[in-house]
This record gives sequence, C-alpha cells and structure tokens, in this order.
Amino acid sequence: MTVGDLGEFGVVNRITTRLPQGEAVMLGPGDDAAIVRVPDGRVVVSTDLLLEGRHFRRDWSSGYDVGRKAAAQNLADVAAMGATPTSLVIGLGLPADLPVSWLDALTDGFADECATVGAGVAGGDVTRCDLVVLGVTALGDLGGRTAVLRSGARPGHVVAVAGRLGYAAAGWALLEAGVPADSGLLAEAVAGHRRPCPPYAMGPQAAGLGATAMLDVSDGLLQDLGHVAQASGVRVELDPEAFPVGEAVAAAAKELGADPLEWVLAGGEDHALAAVFPAEVRLPDGWHVVGRVARGEGVLVRGRDIAHRGWDHFG
Repeated sequence: MTVGDLGEFGVVNRITTRLPQGEAVMLGPGDDAAIVRVPDGRVVVSTDLLLEGRHFRRDWSSGYDVGRKAAAQNLADVAAMGATPTSLVIGLGLPADLPVSWLDALTDGFADECATVGAGVAGGDVTRCDLVVLGVTALGDLGGRTAVLRSGARPGHVVAVAGRLGYAAAGWALLEAGVPADSGLLAEAVAGHRRPCPPYAMGPQAAGLGATAMLDVSDGLLQDLGHVAQASGVRVELDPEAFPVGEAVAAAAKELGADPLEWVLAGGEDHALAAVFPAEVRLPDGWHVVGRVARGEGVLVRGRDIAHRGWDHFG
C-alpha cells in the first residue's frame, strides 16, 4: 500500500493516531490550529527543513532513522537555548508512491525521539511532493530560566562541549565509501549519522549553571563556534588535545585513513552542545572543557586562525 492509496485524510489519520501529544499540548490535531501550554509565558521556537537527497537518502536511512533525526535536530535547537522541548509541528511532502510502511516508520521515529524529552506532536500538514520533504518546528519552555544566546561569551570564560562529536561525519564517510558496517564500532559510527543523540537535558542544565553562550553543533564545531565569536565580539581558542575522540570515530578513521579530529572539529549533525561558562563554574560530568575565550576575533586551533569549516547549504 502507498500513501497515494490512502489519500490525504487517510495519511493524516494514520500519522496522528501513532503520535504522542505530550503534556504541553492542550489541543492537538483536528482543528485549524493547535494549543500548546506555555507555563513560563515565553515560547522558544526553532524550525528546520529536511529534503531527500540533500539531508538524507532513503537508500542509506530508514523512515524510522529519518524521523528520529528530524525530531532530534529541532529538539536540540530548543535545548541549546536552555529550554525544555515541549512539542513539534510537522509539515510533510510525500510522493504518492511512497510505501505506507515507510511513513509508519517515519512517524514512529518522531514519536520515539519526542518520548526521550516528554514532548508531543501538536499538529502539522501534508502535501504531495516528488521527494520526501520535512518541515519541522519545535517549541520549548524556559521554565523561568534566562535564555542562553550566542552573544554572551567574554574573555576569560571557558568553552566546553557535551555530547558526541564526529560520529555523524564518520558515519557519512563510511556510507559514502561503501564500507560494510553491519556490526561493531563501524556500525556505531553509521548509526551516529542516521540517528544523532543530542544531550537534551544538558541544555537547561547549562543555563542553570550560568552558561553565557550556547548552541548545538549542527554545521561543524569550528563553524558554529565562529558564530559565537562573531556574536560576542571575541576570539575562541581551542585545544584539540582536549577533545574526546569516540572509539567508533577512531575506528572509522583507521578504516578510511582519515584524521578523526577533522570530523570532530568540522563534521556536523551530531547536535552536541557547545557552551561558554565563567571560569569559576564547576562543570558536572559530561562536560569537557576544550578551550577558552580571549580578546580578538575568529576561532584559533593551536594558535592558527581556522576558516569556519563546516556545512554550508549554499556552498
């Protein structure tokens, strides 16, 4: 059976019956708009587009993988502001010949990723399209915390990261090279490309600890920290020896004869968190100090000015 066999309203019904609402959703799908509870009085909003062939390939990723990834990258943006994700709104463009089983798996991927943070899906829209297209908007609640922007880094502060870095880039490189990766560490790297694992809870945690700047690592750490440096009017100096390199990343680098640090510094789509803290803040487990903030501009690695290498949609 295909989505064309179901028709528009059959597709909508099939999706909505498989998705969680979440505690924040007061009114979900079925009316012209949803109603979402906002206890803080402020709404954190982020949105992303994912296009088949540009952001994912159906021969590399299952529908379930795509659902998890699409939800994760938006939920991570909310967490990077220091907020708790509450709900998603999803727009879908689907080919008429898309198997219903793929749609079901996509929906389940959204549901399971939302479940990791207790968020729900408040609503969305569907239309026919030649390729699979997803437009995802995430909403979040600050819970009384001050939002953490990119513009608060100051000289003397330290730069720390939480979550995995280099996995998505390593997995992509393995898939691109056609390396079999059905088990072991190589499979773990490929899974990192298909389903990122953002450290959601550490966003609000960082805000509570007094983080002065934060973002999620979506386009590569060097490029993303370049945004912090520019917004804050400072220079970020990184110590590459301080970065933890995961075993799966190291194994993929050995397999392909690559430098794992290149993936850690310039690879994107891991959706780890990078944050800046005053030097006196005692960081809990899970945060790794990898550099410092100084006067100047740009991002330095081993004292060298590094171009903001990373993902550019128009590059």
